[in-house]
Amino acid sequence: MALLRIPAEDKVLSERKDIQEHLKTIGIDYGAWKTDHELPENPTNDQILEAYRSDIERAKEEGGYVTADVIAVQSDTPGLDAMLAKFSSEHWHDEDEVRFIIDGTGVFHFNPGEDQPVMALEVAAGDYIRVPRGTLHWFDLCQDRTIKAIRLFQDPSGWTPHYSESGKEANFLEVCLGPSFIGSN
Repeated sequence: MALLRIPAEDKVLSERKDIQEHLKTIGIDYGAWKTDHELPENPTNDQILEAYRSDIERAKEEGGYVTADVIAVQSDTPGLDAMLAKFSSEHWHDEDEVRFIIDGTGVFHFNPGEDQPVMALEVAAGDYIRVPRGTLHWFDLCQDRTIKAIRLFQDPSGWTPHYSESGKEANFLEVCLGPSFIGSN
């Protein structure tokens, strides 16, 4: 279950509807997909994509996505720190960033601009998120350093991070421990 934290307002939202409504104000789509698909204990990426095929096809049709894949990382993934370094600095993409979380936890931070505070969305299994192109954000894993997600792309080559170099992310420490949050503007 997701949590949306807004540290500057000392606010934590935990109800899916409240999170959806709040994120919608900054253009972010958030929702849920069913996670009760029958999968073997250690499914292959192809088995995952097949199990979620109808959800993926619906999302492709709605958002103009042309391809999907699965990303799976855990604490012992070779090169994990270098991989995470690419996404833990504030950046934006030329296309939407779409994720459906199958397992594990992570946190997306959003910087909606000068007139609104930074928000941190902790995601877990069942959470679906669409971060529109051009949205300033950054991502990190939670303490377990594990996540498995389906990714959808409009053009895989367009999903390159463009760094703002604002340093905004340095003011936030996210440890994904439920409602507690350490952060500042």
